[in-house]
Amino acid sequence: MLHLPSRFAAVILSFAPLFFQRSWQHAEVLLIGAILAPGKRTVTSLLQISGLAQERRFVNYHRVLNRAVWSPRAASRLLLAHLITTFAPDGPVVLGIDDTIERRRGKRIAAMGIYRDPVRSSHGHFVKASGLRWTSLMLLAPVP
Repeated sequence: MLHLPSRFAAVILSFAPLFFQRSWQHAEVLLIGAILAPGKRTVTSLLQISGLAQERRFVNYHRVLNRAVWSPRAASRLLLAHLITTFAPDGPVVLGIDDTIERRRGKRIAAMGIYRDPVRSSHGHFVKASGLRWTSLMLLAPVP
């Protein structure tokens, strides 16, 4: 297992209660790899940056994301709390919201809808796009 500085390990270990013990061992590697990996953060690249490129049971790391029981909403709530205490402990909290439409087709996509495309639309011209709407939230903190 990777040896981490104590401050860094305390933040990583705060996510442990969200997982069962067996899946936490794999989720911990993925979480550390997601922080360290440059470029695309696929499971393969996370394992490579963690030094586990030759892992024989790599499917267990994929199962953390598609089968293990954990709440992404609780994880994002915990991450936001860490970010606020680190970057905006006593100041105002400024959040940026980005809603993106992922263009997908298929009869098995249940959440697909028709939305206004903000990039191609203007005040006088309305453009519709079908797909999935993803909303991402970012903490905007002042940089000294």
